[in-house]
This record gives sequence, C-alpha cells and structure tokens, in this order.
Amino acid sequence: MIDKQSYKQPFNHPINTSLNSPLPPPPSTPSPIGLIPQGKLGLGSAYISGLPLCLAPHIIIMDADLSHHPKFIPSMISRMSSTAADVVTGTRYRSGGGVYGWGFYRKLTSRTANFLADAMLRPGISDLTGSFRLYRREVLERVFPRVVSKGYVFQMEIAVRCIDEGYKVEEVPITFVDRIYGESKLGAGEIVAYLKGLVGLWLTT
Repeated sequence: MIDKQSYKQPFNHPINTSLNSPLPPPPSTPSPIGLIPQGKLGLGSAYISGLPLCLAPHIIIMDADLSHHPKFIPSMISRMSSTAADVVTGTRYRSGGGVYGWGFYRKLTSRTANFLADAMLRPGISDLTGSFRLYRREVLERVFPRVVSKGYVFQMEIAVRCIDEGYKVEEVPITFVDRIYGESKLGAGEIVAYLKGLVGLWLTT
C-alpha cells in the first residue's frame, strides 16, 4: 500500500536531456509522483527525463491532460500479453478508434502526416504520430541511444526505430479527445520539424 501522505510530497529530479545515452537505472527509493523542473526543451527531452524514474519493466507514455483516457490501458496490456508484443500503440485510425474536438485543419494535418509517414517509411502501423503507447522497458533502453529527435517527431522516430530493430508492434483502437483547457502547440515550426525528421528517418532506416 502507498502512503497517501506521500502524494503530497513530490520529489524533484535533475534534468537529463541527452537522447543519445542509455537510460540510467531507476531510483532506489520509489515515489508515486515526480516533478521534473524544466523549461520548454521539447517533448523528447521531457520523456527522457521522466523515463529513468519508472520502476516497472513496462512503461506507458500518455498525455497527462487525459486526451489519452486511462480506460484504454487494460486493452493495451491485454494486447501485449496475448501477442507477446514489445510495443503496443494506441491508434485513432483503425476501426473503433477516433478523434473528438478537432477542427478540419487539425484533422487534415494529422491525416497528411500519417499518410506521408506511411508512404515513405512503410512502418506497418496506422498511427505513427500517436503517443499513447505501452513499451517493454528493455525496448526503450535499446532504442533510445539511436534517437535524435526532440520535438513531436520524437514519437514517430521511437516507433520507427523499434520496428527497424525488429521489435513487434501491435495496435489498439483508442479515442483521442482534444483538451478542454489550453491550446495545441502545433504550429508551422513543428510542421517543418516533422517534415525534416521524416526525411531524416527515410534516409537512415
């Protein structure tokens, strides 16, 4: 049982923004909540800073604003168990999946990004830009040293590197609900970075 009081006493952890080094071992003293103070260093660096704090042999990455609903986690765990997959990724673009709260431009951007990725990389999965995923820890330990991206192309590169290493990737349909508060950070800069990252992956895989 976890002491409820510990939830009121989150720990701080030094920032690790290096994407080209193995994951360090998890901390010896577990804590249910971790606060990692950092500025806007990119999505990739945020993941890299948080993942070493995960103690379990399986790691779920999801949006903390609940755009990724926790109700899909049991299905992802079940799929990994039943198929012996190394990675299970949530997909908005299979039967049973979907998106709510997006306007036409955002839907068009996402569909176009996935179409380009599928045409150039042939990954064999339908939602390469999604970030609701369940990983075996050893997979991330093996793949992270090869990752160079830090922005939103980070999720795509992780999936492509996993497939390139021969890991088995399965999909589970999910429903993505856009955030109620705040605004999306997807702008021209992120789109350009995505296209550069896509070409880079095409050249190196």
